[in-house]
Amino acid sequence: MNIYDTANKLASEIKQSEEYVNYKMAKEALNLNQELKKRISEFEMVRYDAQLTAMQTGKNDEEKMKKMQDLYMELIENSEAKKYFEAETKFNIVIADVNKIIGEAIKDVMK
Repeated sequence: MNIYDTANKLASEIKQSEEYVNYKMAKEALNLNQELKKRISEFEMVRYDAQLTAMQTGKNDEEKMKKMQDLYMELIENSEAKKYFEAETKFNIVIADVNKIIGEAIKDVMK
């Protein structure tokens, strides 16, 4: 088996995983609720801005962090948004774990 076959098999297994399926279903449900989708998009822009500021300055902007937290707390009161965020987090953990495994395997040549 060559590396491309292995990568394609991994991609297929990811798409069959519970985390992927749940995240995909949550995204599809979100697409049916345009108002909630808009609010989550606004939250994601605020989150991105807060993370970018933290990366650029090396510290959190308290005002941006508070705005992000307030929006998140408001959103998770909605069960559909809460399911979306939970599914997104679980899927992201799987992808991060896979990336970590691959990174560990090749770290000796990445130095």
